[in-house]
Amino acid sequence: MSWNDELGSIGVWRSDRAVDVALASDIEAFGYGTIWLGGSPGSDLRHAEQLLEGTQSIVIATGIVNIWKSDPAELGDSFHRIDAEHPGRLLLGIGSGHREATPERVRPMDAMRRYLDVLDEKHVPASRRVLSALGPRMLALAGERSAGTHPYLTVPSQTAEARAALGPAALVAPEQTVVLDTDVVAARIAARNFLKPYLRLDNYVTTMRRAGFTAADVADGGSDRLVDAIVRFGGPDALASAVRKHLDAGADHVCVQVVPAEGDPRAALRAIAEALQLVPA
Repeated sequence: MSWNDELGSIGVWRSDRAVDVALASDIEAFGYGTIWLGGSPGSDLRHAEQLLEGTQSIVIATGIVNIWKSDPAELGDSFHRIDAEHPGRLLLGIGSGHREATPERVRPMDAMRRYLDVLDEKHVPASRRVLSALGPRMLALAGERSAGTHPYLTVPSQTAEARAALGPAALVAPEQTVVLDTDVVAARIAARNFLKPYLRLDNYVTTMRRAGFTAADVADGGSDRLVDAIVRFGGPDALASAVRKHLDAGADHVCVQVVPAEGDPRAALRAIAEALQLVPA
């Protein structure tokens, strides 16, 4: 089975705290294949389990479980508990978080290896876990010990680089942030407000610099060039085109994050699904 068959080509990324069963059911009905739960879901995965119980076939993925905040042994046990009831519908996205937000974050590569060692001991298949790999060393580890990579706030050229590094069989599942608004000024304000906290985090700034953005681009809230490239805005067709650029660059699956995060995302998600010609569940 291909990753497209398992996850669908398009999913939705949304904070774990901002998805309830009713919204998950509607996202499924719009034709999206996977919901990625952001905001460092806990290792008990109880919320993911509730969403699976309240839907029919959509996959629930963590985007991501933070290795500094979630116990790997408990995560392994949670995976098996849920997979027994909902086989093939849970994917573990795993990441090492941010140095600025996690004082204990030292030697993340070594810590990730130890975390994966525990998941191996718990017999969690490598095919059911994916790493949030922004740098080349973590990307190499993702290829060795997981299904692939789930990068965040990246551009299509980086999707192509991940595909080239991991080969044809690995999962490449980037997130794409979008603002459904054709007013350039208003859309850029929303996009810049969203990006502001990320531009204080070294790992994201480093990733942006790897994509070719300059020190000036990432300074003072981000240049228009940076904002327009990372947070795509416009009407439904423009947003669908932005998603397809990742697919054309080699992504198996793209998850859409609607900004602003506050409020009901249904209208935007429905419009994007229609523009992408997703098949309603």
